[in-house]
Amino acid sequence: MDVPARGSQRPYARVARVNALLHEVVAEELERRADSDERLRLLTVTGVACEPDLRHAAVYLASIPPASAEALALCRRALQQAIGRQLRLRRVPVLEFRVDPAIVAGERVDAALRRVHRREAGG
Repeated sequence: MDVPARGSQRPYARVARVNALLHEVVAEELERRADSDERLRLLTVTGVACEPDLRHAAVYLASIPPASAEALALCRRALQQAIGRQLRLRRVPVLEFRVDPAIVAGERVDAALRRVHRREAGG
């Protein structure tokens, strides 16, 4: 699946609207499902990026612990069915769950700043 890296390309206006709608539906459905499955409780949807043909969509999450990844794999089809019920799309995109690269980069910067701060404070 060749979903562009988040923020690497400017999406078409329709794709941007679909991304926003998918973000809303997936976040709401995960919140609803978290009541019955604890593994989905602490997931935060940070964004969605669809391919231009809307066949595939990457759902970006702040983090994906192993237990949550397992739960997401089990409920992927149900999430896609919810999207099909709530949105008028010719084709419901296949969802793929990924850790948001912006969060990962931010964590690296934060760790580097903490190391610098410790060095300055210690010496």
